[in-house]
Amino acid sequence: MKLARFGPPGHERPGLVDDAGHLRDLSAVIPDLTPDRLSRPELARLAALDPASLPLVEGPVRLGLPVTGTRQFVAIGLNYSDHAAEAGMAVPAEPIVFTKAVSCLQGPNDDVRRPRNSTKMDWEVELAVVIGERASYVTPEDAPDHIAGYAVCDDLSERAFQLERLGTWDKGKGCDTFGPVGPWLVTADEVGDPQNLAMWLDVNGQRMQSGHTGTMIFDCATLVSYVSQFMVLLPGDIITTGTPPGVGMGRKPPVFLKEGDVIELGIEKLGSQRHKVIGWNEQATH
Repeated sequence: MKLARFGPPGHERPGLVDDAGHLRDLSAVIPDLTPDRLSRPELARLAALDPASLPLVEGPVRLGLPVTGTRQFVAIGLNYSDHAAEAGMAVPAEPIVFTKAVSCLQGPNDDVRRPRNSTKMDWEVELAVVIGERASYVTPEDAPDHIAGYAVCDDLSERAFQLERLGTWDKGKGCDTFGPVGPWLVTADEVGDPQNLAMWLDVNGQRMQSGHTGTMIFDCATLVSYVSQFMVLLPGDIITTGTPPGVGMGRKPPVFLKEGDVIELGIEKLGSQRHKVIGWNEQATH
């Protein structure tokens, strides 16, 4: 099942994508796709609906975040061995955990802002895990029971802020608009094995990243279990799980984003995103 939210920013409505790829309006069934709608019983109730009974959403429409009410946006660094190599960093013995500000979350096709004083803005296609049920000290074997589904994420980064400004990575990871997620939340049962998904990213039509979730150092279940040892994961929380090689920082010479660039990215079974880079003081278009 593919779940989405559509409409102007701040006024999104819940939706469901039918087998033909048409968006259906869920707002007569639930008020929104909030954390309390992500439990296994709630998802089963939505899955039992006949999509044909739901109103068809006509015409082009903006897609928002597929879930609202996320309280924690957790990220994993250097989770692909070949990406660690291009970054000149050792393969980690344990997952590297940092956070992205919840305020950076946005729809999958909204413009992304180049921050003020940015010199090294970069891209990262990633598989995002969306938590469906509270997880605290869960085992890797039990972790899948706490996952509602998966989505595409662009873990946008400002490398100078991240690596040259001292302190933690967080300051280069949570800038405004640096967390596009979507186009939809695909439930775990439809995805199947999350470690068997191809992924890609283009900048201005040029392929920059080609990867596969099977080359993760730590798989999704391991990551949910690991993070749950250090914080309680709540329904609606997002864990973005690392990126394959091909980021701008790792190219020779390095390539970084500038105003006007167009980023397109996607993951098998999960859909795709497209966003344009704008200046920090430009008016965003949706």
